[in-house]
Amino acid sequence: MTNPSGAHILVFPFPAQGHMIPLLDLTHHLTVRGLSITILVTPKNLPILNPLLSQCPSIQTLVLPFPKYPSIPPGVENTKDLPSKNAFTSMIHALGALYDPILQWFQSHPSPPTAIISDFFLGWTHRLACQIGIPRVVFSPSGALTLAVVNSLWRTMPKLPDPADVDASLSFPHIPNSPKYPWKHLSSLYRSYKEGDPVSEFIKEGMRANLVSWGFVFNSLSELEGEYLEHLRRDLGHARVWAVGPLLPSVDVAPTERGGASSLPAGEVMSWLDQCTDGSVIYVCFGSQVVLTRRQMEALADGLDASGARFVWSVKEPTGGHVAGEYGVIPAGFEARVAGRGLVIRGWAPQVSILGHRSTGSFLSHCGWNSVLEAIVAGVPMLAWPMGADQFFNAGLLEDHLGIATRVCGGAESVPDSVELARAVAESVSWTWPQRARAKELSRAAGGAVREGGSSYQDLDALATELREVGVRTNDEKRI
Repeated sequence: MTNPSGAHILVFPFPAQGHMIPLLDLTHHLTVRGLSITILVTPKNLPILNPLLSQCPSIQTLVLPFPKYPSIPPGVENTKDLPSKNAFTSMIHALGALYDPILQWFQSHPSPPTAIISDFFLGWTHRLACQIGIPRVVFSPSGALTLAVVNSLWRTMPKLPDPADVDASLSFPHIPNSPKYPWKHLSSLYRSYKEGDPVSEFIKEGMRANLVSWGFVFNSLSELEGEYLEHLRRDLGHARVWAVGPLLPSVDVAPTERGGASSLPAGEVMSWLDQCTDGSVIYVCFGSQVVLTRRQMEALADGLDASGARFVWSVKEPTGGHVAGEYGVIPAGFEARVAGRGLVIRGWAPQVSILGHRSTGSFLSHCGWNSVLEAIVAGVPMLAWPMGADQFFNAGLLEDHLGIATRVCGGAESVPDSVELARAVAESVSWTWPQRARAKELSRAAGGAVREGGSSYQDLDALATELREVGVRTNDEKRI
């Protein structure tokens, strides 16, 4: 389909659930605003697009074979299927081999893209965009605070004075509120950098390419991270920084299309919640990647049991990279002890629906950014147990600056004190917990941001307008 404005956008998501889904939701909003879209995916990631494609038949797909790569098993094309965390860097590096196939497709296309929107892990697409002569927009599924810290790390490349002292702190005085983090809580992608290593240097080049890309779009909102968005505009030296979140599905989607296998039907979960009193349930989930160790599972089960609170616990079961019997094991007898008071879901859970239910009073979470935004939209305060990636930054933002969370643990290997956890869980479903009122305030702000006239709605309009104008200029230049 040819767009009258000439604006044709190539959208390139990074193949991870938490990255793909918000970018696809952004794509829907851009389509509604009249832009022509082509989405680039590899074959096994194509089904994730189905809900969007069924609602937006005008969207085109560019399906390219996933590049062969030594440390990625054949057939693995999404981070959730990687055999180890270390293979994550391999996934970023492997996708760089798509440079030439994309260039060849572009050169043979009768109406090629006039801009690229790509995930921040795909920084090499900036070089591709420069070769083609079109702008590249960085999409960040993480918040503005996270990107402010990450940008600073890759720009200045700080090192630990004592490599063995991972508890040593690194401060960022130039970022609003002068955040400070232990080295071990910084981006693992940055901490794994090895000077001279080809994969590390490729990633470094890509992250630095983000800093000179034409624009940035965030799954965030001004009411949540206004000061960090302003900081990024100053830091990057331009105003092409758009906050368009919270990006949530714009169409009704069947749970299996965006979730996966589950031990309980969504209807059964919602029926159970219907029988609970308002605000009495804590929802426990650590996202699509985290699998707890046996000791963590036992401590969490003991805490939930001793709290006396009603709960829904979504348990991610072990994958091929986990030792059988040591990960994701629900303690023997636990479900019998809490029968009627607690619900355990093995596998995928209808998280948005659970958070939005009147009976859900709090959320024990790893603080992945998508989960954070879903909780904010629902007005549900949080107990924070950050594990890695951007989650320590998010937890600090939620607890120290937004006042809607309390940290109960921290770290992928940490084990909570079950007595303290029980106390925190009981408090979190109390109507007197102060975080609850603040969460409701932020929920109203988030709802207002995405409505017509709201800050995120206006930024979406501004982004679409800029991309249309780029399309007109690009096509005018071709005619000259």
